Amino acid sequence: MSSSSPKSPSSSSRPLLPYGWDADWETAFAPYAAQGLVAGRVVRVDRGLCDVVTPGGTVRADTEFVVPRDPMKVVCTGDWVAVDPEGGDPRFVRTLLPRRTAFVRSTSSKRSDGQILAANVDHAVVAVSLAVELDLGRVERFLALAWESGAQPVVVLSKADLVPDPVTLAHLVQDVETAAPGVPVLTVSALHGDGLDVLRGLIGSGTAVLLGQSGAGKSTLANALVGADVMDVRAARDVDGKGRHTTTTRNLLPLSGGGVLIDTPGLRGVGLFDAEVGVGQVFSEIEELAARCRFHDCSHESEPGCAVAAAVDSGELSVRRLESYRKLVRENQWIVAKTDARLRAEIRKDWKRKGAEGRAAMQAKRGHWS
Repeated sequence: MSSSSPKSPSSSSRPLLPYGWDADWETAFAPYAAQGLVAGRVVRVDRGLCDVVTPGGTVRADTEFVVPRDPMKVVCTGDWVAVDPEGGDPRFVRTLLPRRTAFVRSTSSKRSDGQILAANVDHAVVAVSLAVELDLGRVERFLALAWESGAQPVVVLSKADLVPDPVTLAHLVQDVETAAPGVPVLTVSALHGDGLDVLRGLIGSGTAVLLGQSGAGKSTLANALVGADVMDVRAARDVDGKGRHTTTTRNLLPLSGGGVLIDTPGLRGVGLFDAEVGVGQVFSEIEELAARCRFHDCSHESEPGCAVAAAVDSGELSVRRLESYRKLVRENQWIVAKTDARLRAEIRKDWKRKGAEGRAAMQAKRGHWS
């Protein structure tokens, strides 16, 4: 097949192939190419300016013409864009190509706006440090956002060299696998190189975003995958295993074996943002059980014929897992309700109904006791 085929990127755009450029991006960019604009991928954003890798090299571009009111449409690391041709000073980003995927969390604002952490991602790598006690609820939260983004999640248990006992390590992996159905769970020691080849094989030649708390070893892992010391690394505190923010911006880095990695700052808060599908994917076994409940609106608390409650009673489903599910469902409903007046009214009505039912049940018990 010749390079001029519509199914193959043109020769002029081949320098972008290592960054994820393909025939579909070429087709989407065609109208802007006709205007003389240049294709590129955003590798870093900082204070209204961004670094964009183009066929001619990396350029600095102003985002003034693509600053929207909607925070979900701001330029983000991983975006494919059209920039001015060479000669402009400064050069400007003129438009963003439609995103295939986007990793989004809610902000801490009262309006609960969404914040995009990475765009056009194929794999979301959640780094979890084995230097501290596992927080399975946080793992489930990260995975809900990862599934919602459209990317394939991968959990990396980093600093595996700190758990020399293979039996203990196997139990930790099993615990995480229970909290991450359908998700690969890898043990990796970036210090010794253990598990890196398996991780490289999983993320392939696409785009991966690296997520996790400060101190999870993301920068060390990024350096190991890139094959160079491109990210600053600092030791985590001995007292609690937490680290400082060694990464302050989101950076897109070419990997030594092909593909690119977006490294992100450590995330203290990971709020859900309209992640109903993602929550359902993380807790797929509960969703399957719920489909067998006698009542379609079962709250899985005290209703007769509740398959979820029966699974808890039998030991098939852990109480921790169910409580985590309930927490994330409530949080997601509330986030969505903040921007949906009708849904907000329905949730409040449901709360009042459940409150009335609880009071009635308590009064009945008191009557029985008397």
